[in-house]
Amino acid sequence: MGSTLPLFAFQLLLLMQLQATTAAALAPPSPNVLSPGCKETCGGVSIPYPFGIGDGCFREGFEVTCEAINDSATPTAFLGGSERNITVQNISLLQGQAHMLNYVAWVCFNSTGDVVDLNASNLDLSGLPFRVSSTRNKFTTMGCNVIGILLDGDDYTFGTGCASFCSEEPSIESGSCRGTGCCEKTIPKQLDNITVGLAHFVNLSSYKTYSPCAYAFIAEQDWLSFDKSDLGYHTFGDKHNHVVPLVLDWVAGDQTCEEAKRNLSSYACRNSDCIDSTSLPGYICNCSTGFQGNPYLPDGCKDIDECSSPNLYTCHGTCSNTAGNCSCSCPKGHSSKDPKSEPCVRDQGIPVPDQGIPVPAQGIPVPAQGILTSTKIVIGSCVGLVLFITCIFCIIFAFQRRKLSREKDKFFQQNGGLILYEEIRSKQIDTVKIFTKEDLEKATNKFDKSRELGRGGHGTVYKGNIDGDKEVAIKRSKVITEDQSEEFVREMIILSQINHKNIVRLLGCCLEVEIPMLVYEFIPNGTLFDFIHDNNEKLIPLTTRLRIARESAEALAYLHSSASPPIVHGDVKSLNILLGHNYVPKVSDFGASRMMSIDETQFITMVQGTLGYLDPEYLLVRQLTTKSDVYSFGVVLVELVTRKKAIYYDGSNQGKGLASSFIEAMKDSRLEEILDDQITGKENMDIIHEIAELAKECLNMNGDERPTMREVAEKLHMLGGFLQVSSTHHAPEECEALLGESSMSSTLDSVGYHSLENKLRFDVKAGR
Repeated sequence: MGSTLPLFAFQLLLLMQLQATTAAALAPPSPNVLSPGCKETCGGVSIPYPFGIGDGCFREGFEVTCEAINDSATPTAFLGGSERNITVQNISLLQGQAHMLNYVAWVCFNSTGDVVDLNASNLDLSGLPFRVSSTRNKFTTMGCNVIGILLDGDDYTFGTGCASFCSEEPSIESGSCRGTGCCEKTIPKQLDNITVGLAHFVNLSSYKTYSPCAYAFIAEQDWLSFDKSDLGYHTFGDKHNHVVPLVLDWVAGDQTCEEAKRNLSSYACRNSDCIDSTSLPGYICNCSTGFQGNPYLPDGCKDIDECSSPNLYTCHGTCSNTAGNCSCSCPKGHSSKDPKSEPCVRDQGIPVPDQGIPVPAQGIPVPAQGILTSTKIVIGSCVGLVLFITCIFCIIFAFQRRKLSREKDKFFQQNGGLILYEEIRSKQIDTVKIFTKEDLEKATNKFDKSRELGRGGHGTVYKGNIDGDKEVAIKRSKVITEDQSEEFVREMIILSQINHKNIVRLLGCCLEVEIPMLVYEFIPNGTLFDFIHDNNEKLIPLTTRLRIARESAEALAYLHSSASPPIVHGDVKSLNILLGHNYVPKVSDFGASRMMSIDETQFITMVQGTLGYLDPEYLLVRQLTTKSDVYSFGVVLVELVTRKKAIYYDGSNQGKGLASSFIEAMKDSRLEEILDDQITGKENMDIIHEIAELAKECLNMNGDERPTMREVAEKLHMLGGFLQVSSTHHAPEECEALLGESSMSSTLDSVGYHSLENKLRFDVKAGR
């Protein structure tokens, strides 16, 4: 690299999140005393002794804290107390290892190479009988022109690191971690207080459009499958929630087995074998051969009944279980050199002359009668074996059919099938049909990929044919939990009773599978997104765009104010508006929808929706209301008049939000710059300005100041009337009749027919 070494800019300087603690020697273990009533699991993680939760339930140094974080319903197991933030995933007594989650360090740059986001990570095992496994983990750095640094100890006495370079995007290969975009390094032994950070080269551009972020972490080896797309802005961190799996080695005591046995009061192995650890100074315990269980508890190792597991412990004769082993002997009249490895065979009998059975001399052939008898025995044995095998197959086949039937019943009940059946019967609903799994597999050719219509955030949609020629859309939803099944069925009942020409109709469902499936009417002309963005050369008249917007708004207004109970869609976007015959819009995909009583709002723990359409107020306070749909519809309205995507690129590599760009253009009186050229004719501009004003009101940052969907639909209806009158050159009287508003007559007379400016300035909030 020349005589001049590159300068390192330690933006992360490892001063963040570092807690100066003094590494203490492993504390002497306590005797094995396990109190009754100790919890054995935490959040689905098994906690075996010497680990434990609560007083008297763990060996010193092996305390596990079980706590629910952020009001989560599922508690989390923390090693050494929640303050250490070491999340346990799995514990292995046999190998003396524990699997946990480790935090990722990262740094992100802007286009000028300045750091805009950074985070270091620290793992403190001081005072605990655990160390980071040097054989099961690797240190990894991902990014361009960065160095990942790993330091250990309070004074960072030693460490390691690796550098990753990139000169151009094609040089980065997914699946390869050899220094271009990704590098790996083995780690030192017995790390107990580690800090991970990143540094970059100031004489190289650390910002790349394909790699704005870099990451460094210790993780279980062979876990990472490097993909260069992970180098995007927080892509890798968001993908894995900023944590990676890590393996820790642990020992029951820091002495050798010989030393530990001299002090029986602290000796950890109970009726089990002591094994010196190969990874740390100290020992672990294993059950003796022929025993299994917990070697750290009195009577924790139980004798294995080898005779009950013939697939694991072979015996060709009679098996008898013994302590730690089993004996295998041939039945009377049979013998074998080793019945555990060779079959038992019948002993050779010595014929008795006075019974009339000739004893063949050497070289004299056996009589024909003897041959026939042995042949009969062989044939009979073969026939019996064939019949036996046939019976076994029949039994297995019957068992599999019963198992499949029970599984279908379980899924049917788990997905709320019984509730749905009762609702159908009590409410006499005849619009919902319950399909079998076989029905939908036949309709989609076993869900062949060629039948896919699209993939979304809530599932995959397939095209199918029911009853031979009836086209339908079949949606395989993502997995729902049992506590959501009743809500899922109630929601399906509500949707089945929705009868609106601009909402996709629900035809039925299949609940006897693990992932519920819904069957909708098939809409032939794709999505509004494809219509306006994939056909940029195709002329789309303003009248068509305005009609699609109006009918879509009417559908959402129906959901908000006419459905009982009201429904908030939750994911309004052009991809979720389908186009039927004559391009009639149909609102679809209710996977994120919420039903609510009047004046009720929904507080959401996890935000759902699509980037570019999400209501900023919803993102901030996690409160879903009908005004959240109004904001998203405002983005769709802007899409229709600009033919730009919700997140679009204008020649630069930086994505822009359509909503914010539109608001800025309105503020700076640059509306025409962002509009679609196809509709910017002089005869349309007055109507377009009114549409833009309506969209601006929908995109108001304050939800209370946005119009309702009913008000939006009414104004679009009026604008459509004016556009129709304008395009056909009707008289002002006809316009007044079309609008049904006598108050508009004087406005038209005063400004003149050919000047539409300001004649639509009415208060949307008043609903006129």
